[in-house]
Amino acid sequence: MASEDPSNFQDFLPLMAHKLGGEGLMSELCNGFNLLMDSSKGVITFESLKRNSALLGLEGLSDDDLWCMLREGDFDGDGALNQMEFCVLMFRLSPELMEESEFWLEDALQHELKNYH
Repeated sequence: MASEDPSNFQDFLPLMAHKLGGEGLMSELCNGFNLLMDSSKGVITFESLKRNSALLGLEGLSDDDLWCMLREGDFDGDGALNQMEFCVLMFRLSPELMEESEFWLEDALQHELKNYH
């Protein structure tokens, strides 16, 4: 992204993951998605991201930064982020979590298997 000082970015996702576990982290990511999304469309649009980004401490990002975030996570090319695209983007933006993602995936799968039986 083209932010003015990328060194100010602090990755809190690994700390959240360790504290909350896989299921708790996913719940918090879903809450973040819900804060940023356009409630009438059910996705994060540029307009909703710009309007709601201050809620997550992102008010200093430029329009270019916001567009870059959307493009980076927009896998289906519709110009918006659905919940899955948002969660994947958050993991991709967290290098430490990417390294630990196998552990969290295994944790989530084990939890699901317990609930299934």
